[in-house]
Amino acid sequence: MQFYFAPMEGVTSSIYRRVHAELFPGVDRYYAPFLAPDGSGRCRASKLRDLLPENNRDIDVVPQILCSRAEAFLSLARQLADLGYREVDLNAGCPSATVVPKHKGAGMLADLRALDDFLAEVFARCPLRVSVKTRLGLESAEEFPAILAIYNKYPIEQLIIHARDRAGMYRSRPDVGAFAAASRASRAPVCYNGDIFSPADLDSVCAAAPGLSSVMAGRGAVANPALFRELRGGAPLEAQELREFLDRLEAEVLAAGLSERFALARLKEVWYYVIHMFPGSAAGAKRINKSQTLADYRAAVASLFAEGRFSPAAAFRG
Repeated sequence: MQFYFAPMEGVTSSIYRRVHAELFPGVDRYYAPFLAPDGSGRCRASKLRDLLPENNRDIDVVPQILCSRAEAFLSLARQLADLGYREVDLNAGCPSATVVPKHKGAGMLADLRALDDFLAEVFARCPLRVSVKTRLGLESAEEFPAILAIYNKYPIEQLIIHARDRAGMYRSRPDVGAFAAASRASRAPVCYNGDIFSPADLDSVCAAAPGLSSVMAGRGAVANPALFRELRGGAPLEAQELREFLDRLEAEVLAAGLSERFALARLKEVWYYVIHMFPGSAAGAKRINKSQTLADYRAAVASLFAEGRFSPAAAFRG
């Protein structure tokens, strides 16, 4: 089975990917946080820097584009091709309230004719292979057969299905039954995404969808950087491994020349998920979150580890 690290905006930057790949090998592919081009296909220079080959050595990375205009998508895809990429992922699943009304992300599922037209133009002209990350619908998984009929018209490299509708955001239970039905009907290879936090979660999905060949995890993998190792049958995360990972992440963020304020913000984003490995540590979480300097942050982290509350079985649950 192939294991993919989902794109996590504000977390899984090239710095994070490099440190994670070195300390926790075993991820087959990292999907980079989305690029959101303007109407001409331009996006922020910092976003493209994150995808430069020299910042992603020895890591299999797939860029992702959040865009509903084919011309802008194609322009950015050509830039990615020039950087050496051979595949790009279309984000048709982001449920954010700032994205969906613009008919981007999961908002693309609201107008199937427009989605069809977009895909027709992209697949006719894109220099890269195209995968799609999608939701099951806007309001209900009952919408997905019609959506899948559109996807099935095109040579999609891989269909990554987040097994919720947009209305479910990240709160509802994944509809594994709807995913299983979709995987049987899809002409493209299918990857499962949605609430993989432990080996038991993977077992449940595989029981419903026998023959599944790839799985994507995001929040669970940030909360437990050894998750993919565990999914492969390896050892649970140990406290000293987590401490080394966090220390390395801090050092690499600072080595990249980022300001102390920016570094703290990045580290706190990671701790939003990691804190779940420390049950009953609300006070420690508050202290980390209120840190205004790296000295305060380091003291808060050291204190939390010293309390001995770390539990590798305490999986993130949203």
